Amino acid sequence: CRKLFRSPSVPASVTRPVLKQGQPSDSDTPVKAKQQRRAAGTPGQEVSLEPVAWLEPCRSARHEEIEKLLANDDQDLIGDFSKAHLLPMVQGKDLGLKYISPGTLVAVLTGHFSSCIESSIVVDCRYPYEYEGGHIKGAVNLPLQRDLEEFLLEQPIVPLDTSKRVILIFHCEFSEERGPKMCRFLREKDRSCHEYPQLHYPELYVLKGGYREFFLQYPSHCEPRDYRPMQHVAFKQELRKFREQSR
Repeated sequence: CRKLFRSPSVPASVTRPVLKQGQPSDSDTPVKAKQQRRAAGTPGQEVSLEPVAWLEPCRSARHEEIEKLLANDDQDLIGDFSKAHLLPMVQGKDLGLKYISPGTLVAVLTGHFSSCIESSIVVDCRYPYEYEGGHIKGAVNLPLQRDLEEFLLEQPIVPLDTSKRVILIFHCEFSEERGPKMCRFLREKDRSCHEYPQLHYPELYVLKGGYREFFLQYPSHCEPRDYRPMQHVAFKQELRKFREQSR
């Protein structure tokens, strides 16, 4: 059940650095603090508060740079606050995650963003029998949290060209539960490996509508060209087994 299907989009020669240990958290990020200040005021106003706890009295140049970026409301920054998100996003169920449409994923797969992206990894969080019944071409099947840690964090994938990006796109059958949950899990584990706000994978997306919507719109980008639902009657035993392992 732990067999991994690696994406051909991941270069075989990518450099993988050693993990660092730290005690970071997303709960007190600059973005979170800004949202809290807005929530406390009237519409269109921000309440003046004392500096949040994570900022040291003697601020580093890095923190000052982050604050300048966050001061611009038009910026939608990636997880390490170094730049804006590359892909156009759509509104999704979880406001804390970034969603893209099936059409945007096809644009990524067909090289429309190749000048900016070195590696694009589609993470299929469905169970193996679903993946084997039909999946997005090049996607890797990581159904369990331990699979995700082994594939992405034991030897992190970094771009050889530092001007380019590594992006991860998560999905499950509908991208309602398993895909978003795994996306949040990776961000939490990634945070724990670094001094805030550094990350191995600062740019994460969730495919809105999941594999079902993608298959309905772009079946030619799936292999085999089919769709096997999680609740398939022929795989009740496998479903029970993987649900137990996912707890």
